[in-house]
Amino acid sequence: MFEVRAIDPHNVPHRGLITVAIMLATIMQVLDTTIANVALPTMTGDLGASPDTITWVLTSYIVAAAIMTPVTGWLADRFGRKELFLTTVVGFTVMSMLCGVSWSLNSMVAFRVAQGLFGAAIVPLSQTFLLDINPKERHGSAMALWGAGIMVGPIIGPTLGGWLTESFNWRWVFFINLPVGIIAVAGMLVYLPAIGTRLRTFDFFGFAMLSLGVGALQLMLDRGGEVDWFSAPEIWIELGLMLTGFWVFIVHTLTAEHPFIDPKIFMDRNFATGLVFIFVIGIILLASLALLPPMLSRIFGYPTITTGIIMAPRGVGTMVSMIVVGRIIQKVDARYLVVLGLLLTAYSLYVMAQFTPQMDNYLIIETGVVQGLGLGLVFVPLSTVAFATLDPRFRTDAASLFSLVRNLGSSIGISIVTVVLARNLQINHAELSSGMTPFNPNLVQAMPSAAAGDPLSLMKLDSLVNIQALMISYVNDFKLMMIVTLCALPLVFLLKKPNHAPAGAEATAAAME
Repeated sequence: MFEVRAIDPHNVPHRGLITVAIMLATIMQVLDTTIANVALPTMTGDLGASPDTITWVLTSYIVAAAIMTPVTGWLADRFGRKELFLTTVVGFTVMSMLCGVSWSLNSMVAFRVAQGLFGAAIVPLSQTFLLDINPKERHGSAMALWGAGIMVGPIIGPTLGGWLTESFNWRWVFFINLPVGIIAVAGMLVYLPAIGTRLRTFDFFGFAMLSLGVGALQLMLDRGGEVDWFSAPEIWIELGLMLTGFWVFIVHTLTAEHPFIDPKIFMDRNFATGLVFIFVIGIILLASLALLPPMLSRIFGYPTITTGIIMAPRGVGTMVSMIVVGRIIQKVDARYLVVLGLLLTAYSLYVMAQFTPQMDNYLIIETGVVQGLGLGLVFVPLSTVAFATLDPRFRTDAASLFSLVRNLGSSIGISIVTVVLARNLQINHAELSSGMTPFNPNLVQAMPSAAAGDPLSLMKLDSLVNIQALMISYVNDFKLMMIVTLCALPLVFLLKKPNHAPAGAEATAAAME
């Protein structure tokens, strides 16, 4: 039984101030998934780390957050959502400050692990609270605002991190969280309503198996590129642990009396389909973000700040589409918006597959805006429809799964495009260079000095071949992502338009009073 009554979404004082506080905390956490990336080279010397070991600054945070995300629902029911939210934001802010004063790699990794553990619950709790404090007819607008923070954060993270690192030093990448965290905590402490607690048995075995699977998967994805994937025993061990953890967790969930995650959640067709969809969106969103900055740097020679300026319109496109969707989602079938968003995203990737080393900035900006519009059109309706028919008592657990699956999709997407890029680069370079011989009349005509064996000309020729091979490899990745986007279209037919509250929802809400 619940100890205090649930929120009446039609009678929430200071809803606007609550939303501001929640979104500040959300953006702070989401930014930290990408803001530290550009600061890694400058951290290396200060922390006494090597280029190989400094990546643990990112890996430790990602793995810790992934393991802790699924337990958010149980912690919220056991200790209260408001209390848990405040604790996580305070802990995240404190750990951010400690990361900023780290004196060695070991201390940084330890603080990043703690930061990931605290930060894991912020995103699912923010989504849950925004659904709780808004009536059903305002869920679309609430998810539009929440989605803007979730999707724009990773886009501006590298730019903000690069500016802070160049203007001050890498420690300000973490210190910037202090004022944001203080304002968010103050707002939530004063205005955030309390939610009832609920006694739930903790399925430690189920949690341990899920954590084993998720943690091993994240480690495998993050470390695979560094150790050449399955040529290293480490990856095989992590693969075995992942399969074992997930298999045992699934069997245990289906047979246990009180499993860690209630399998009834997956009986809701909209939510189950939404999980698949958000997995695909995770692949597209962060995989493209992982490809574009190095492409602009390696092929076009842009510095970090310039890259951020060129990519900024992508975030503008996302925010514009989310604002529009938030206003029309009650009047338009959400499934049509999802289809339109996927088609726009696929179109942008199709145009990106026509990129060349000689193009100007306009095409990059144009495709970024179109892709931002498309992803915004998908994310908001999807976040709304996925929870529209779900029993409110599952909301926190469902939000945790939603966040976890999106993050796993991002990790898998980044790993796939990185592997494909590296493999295609070798193949393309070999194919292009195979024709560069003194007997090729085109080479003799275009670069006679290179055909004659001049060392400087040969170096210039090799540089041109490298750029072309790299460009073709990026184009192949964009084509692959376009195919993934189009393959997700049939999933729309599995979504159903919510015309009424879910069965049992009213009774459950009444029982929570």
